[in-house]
Parts: sequence; C-alpha cells; structure tokens
Amino acid sequence: MQNIDALYLLQPVVTIAFSAGLVIHWHLKRRFTALALLCSLLAYGGAIACKVIFQAITFNALMVGFHGDLSILGTYFGIQTVVFEVGGAYLVAKLAVSRGKLEAGDAAAYGLGLAFWENAGYLGVLGIFSLLSIYLTFSAGTISSLELYSNLITNRPTLFYPPLQALPLIGFSILERVSSLLFHFCWGYLCLLSASTHNRRYFLLALPMGLLDFFVPFANYFGIPFFELFIYVLGLSTLGLTLFITKEARRSAPRHP
Repeated sequence: MQNIDALYLLQPVVTIAFSAGLVIHWHLKRRFTALALLCSLLAYGGAIACKVIFQAITFNALMVGFHGDLSILGTYFGIQTVVFEVGGAYLVAKLAVSRGKLEAGDAAAYGLGLAFWENAGYLGVLGIFSLLSIYLTFSAGTISSLELYSNLITNRPTLFYPPLQALPLIGFSILERVSSLLFHFCWGYLCLLSASTHNRRYFLLALPMGLLDFFVPFANYFGIPFFELFIYVLGLSTLGLTLFITKEARRSAPRHP
C-alpha cells in the first residue's frame, strides 16, 4: 500500500511560517499588541463556530433542494462569509473600540490577526495534524489503514501523486493561502478602521469582500491553475483598493513606536 509523500507537509508548514512571520514582523517593526491578536481570535473563532452550526442545520436541505447547483452553493458560502466573518469582524472591532481596547492604529494588526488564525491557527495546524495522521495510519499497516486508503484513493487521489506532479498542486495551495491572507487583512483592516473612525464607508467596502467564497464551488469547473491565479489577482486588486481608499486615514493616523 502506497503512503502519501511527506512533501505534502510543505504547504501547511510554509503557510504557518509566512503567517506567523508577518505577525512577528508587525510586532517588532510596527504595532501588533496581544489584544489585537486576541480580538481577532474572538472574531474569527466566533465566525467559524457560527458557520459550523449554520451549515449543520441547512447544508443537507440546500443540497437536496437545489441539486448541488454551483451558483446557489456559491451564494450560500459567500453570504455566510459576508455575515459571519466580515460582519463578525466589525462587531468585535466595534466592541473593542468602544471599550478602549483597540484603536485605528491597530487596524493592520487586526487584519493580520484574522489572516493568522485562518491560515496558521486553523488550516495550517489542522493540515499538519491531518496529514500526519494519514501518514502514521498508513505506516501502521492496520485494517483501518486499508479502509482509509480506499477512501482517499477515491476522494483525494492527488495525495498519492509522485513529487513532480504534487509540487505544482502544493504551489497553488500555498498561493491560495496567500490570497486568503490578502482578503482577511483587507476586511479586518477596514472593519476596525470603520469602527474607530465611525466611517461606515469602510465597512460597506469590506462587506462584499466576503463574497470571495462564492467562487469556491467553481474551483474544479475552471481548473486549479486558472482558479488560484484568478483569486490571487482578485486579492491583489482588493489590497490595492483598500490602500487607495484608506490613504488619507493612514496619513492622519498617529505614529506608534
């Protein structure tokens, strides 16, 4: 029985490294407080919990009712991200600002915090745990490993690709995490800036960024290379728009040591 290649661990390891690296860099060179990281955890963790509960109640009925229509499924995922992740980030930011815990100068850290918990804290650690569990189960050679192999060879055959085939997929997976970082940073930055400046325009700009997840069901339809490059370009465009819209606010913001 073929085991998965340990090379697949590269994706979560790289993801954790650049996510944590940005947090450390911002803490040392800019401004990143423990409160900003804690508030971003509250926003992200709350959003994921709400998604899990909502999907447990509604997903099966949706799939039966609309027969897996991709546009309906995309709308379903996109609206959840708008409401729970972007809306939740704004509510936590509003609460933190009202209690004097965060201010406009923490906006970048708040956005990076959301990106950190998504990419390093959740998908990064979960990815390593999942892959190691699979690898160790196969190494044990038990009956359960045969059952797992049968399941994965059907549902996740890419895990058994040789290194030359696996590397491009790993590269696109890393690119996907970079795109995720861009979006989380942008809507987190805008939500906290909106809460601290009482300018709703920033929050209204952040809301449609959550519709990113509308495209998720179409990944296989368009093919991984095109899909991941499209999302990355969209992420860069979102970052550019965010920096342009907040130019004056950043100029007038007080400098922190």
